[in-house]
Amino acid sequence: MNFTRWSARLPGTQRRAAARSEPTAAPDRRGEGRGAVPAARAEHLTDEPPVPAVDELPGREVLDRVPALVALVHGTDHRLAYVNEAYAAAFGARPPGAPARDALPELRELGLLPLLDQVLRSGKPRTLKSRKAVDGRSYTFTCTPAVREGDRSGGGVLVFATDVTDHAEAAERLRASERRQRETAVTLQRSLLPQELEEPDDLRIAATYHPGGTEAAVGGDWYDVITLGGGRTALVIGDVMGRGVRAAAVMGQLRTAVRAYARLDLPPHEVLQLLDGLATEIDAHQIATCVYAVHDPNEGRLVYASAGHLPILVRDESGTVRRADEPTGPPLGTGGWMHSSGSIALGPGSTAVLYTDGLVERRDADLDEGIAALERALAGATGTPQVVCDRLVRSAGVTADHDDDVAVLVLQHPARTGPAAELFRNAALELLGGIEAAPRARAFASGVLTSWRFPADLHDLGVLAASELVANSLQHGTPPMRLRLRRTDRRLIIEVTDGDDHLPRRRRAEPGDESGRGIAIVATIASNWGCRRTPGGGKAVWCEFALPRGEKKAKG
Repeated sequence: MNFTRWSARLPGTQRRAAARSEPTAAPDRRGEGRGAVPAARAEHLTDEPPVPAVDELPGREVLDRVPALVALVHGTDHRLAYVNEAYAAAFGARPPGAPARDALPELRELGLLPLLDQVLRSGKPRTLKSRKAVDGRSYTFTCTPAVREGDRSGGGVLVFATDVTDHAEAAERLRASERRQRETAVTLQRSLLPQELEEPDDLRIAATYHPGGTEAAVGGDWYDVITLGGGRTALVIGDVMGRGVRAAAVMGQLRTAVRAYARLDLPPHEVLQLLDGLATEIDAHQIATCVYAVHDPNEGRLVYASAGHLPILVRDESGTVRRADEPTGPPLGTGGWMHSSGSIALGPGSTAVLYTDGLVERRDADLDEGIAALERALAGATGTPQVVCDRLVRSAGVTADHDDDVAVLVLQHPARTGPAAELFRNAALELLGGIEAAPRARAFASGVLTSWRFPADLHDLGVLAASELVANSLQHGTPPMRLRLRRTDRRLIIEVTDGDDHLPRRRRAEPGDESGRGIAIVATIASNWGCRRTPGGGKAVWCEFALPRGEKKAKG
């Protein structure tokens, strides 16, 4: 083997050869006598032995002194011809003449033998980056063909291994740091989302969230479920534009604000109006999309307002899917827009899906195509809300390395039959006014509660609450007036509506006052009470009583 020729392939040897071949400049004697090198010294310098050319260097001595690991194999079975001192120090002495699979087991474990075959066949060098060897250190292996002219034995391969342990360990520390940062960001994101969804009486709900990408910059997707009282439920989903901790922080503030505004029991468009102003105050350069919807089991509809968000999809009992397209306003944070509310039917047996753009948006497809694909997936998705959630996510091809955050909120209004239907009942009475309205309302409430077989104490409290709410409406409200009683598997709800939009408030009545005690009495005896303005003008005042555990078990 010609080690000298192979040694010429090592880094730096070409530069040294080039430097050796440059002609030596002629001495300039014009400066003699003015600090020039004396002639005797110049003659001494010219007597130094010349630097040998690369071809004159002994190749084995060069390779032995190289700090990198070097091995030479020869022939189609890669018989070991040589290892340098660095290789022997790392893996031990290796007897020449044996095939590489026996003589170099460390290369076999690293999967390097097929690479030797490729280099020998192609005549081109190949590199295997940063592989951890049996000695615990990491190396980058470069295999270079070494073929002599006239050699019919198949030629050889020079294996050159550079120790990159420090670089590999630094890269692993960096990856570990990025993983920790991502885990922290995802933990922050998830901590800002509801840890447990509220469970309304009339709806079954499930949600899922998938953080996008592999970096620490999670997005600002969020969802929430808020029970408003009186059997009504608010549902919200939104997406803060951008990624990172800033987007997550803005999302957390908006979610908190939504819960606060929801307690005011405002119409959906008014909630978005308030959120729009708040988003501008939080960060004038940050915008967000959002859908806020309210479900009222008495109406069988979903009333919603959208700020630049994707349309709600509703699948009815027959499997037909509809979009709630209009009205849609600009995103939150843009300002200067009056939002409006719309509605879509959500009767028994229906399923509604609220989602963020990560579920349907792809770089290589139009957004409408993604929504249409989601509609097709929803049309065939049956089962519990959680099952529907999982099926929609799978159908959209969302995986662990998906490049965008995905939030999905699924709600079902189940169609109840048999014994379950007995736990959900409604009764209503139109109040015409006059002195006979209050006694008529008490008699109606008493008859309904008796037919629903409530215990005597709950029956009496329900009649008293209905009487006080009706009396308050007769005194301060205007026609049309209605008394509505509703029972679920968890509570009794009593509600009175009238045409006046002045909301009552609880106040302390003085001993001499002839009025002002009705709401105070209702607030004292009921589990919860509240009031809200109705969309067509007027108001609704309601209260609710939690059912005793024994009552729920007996009726279940």
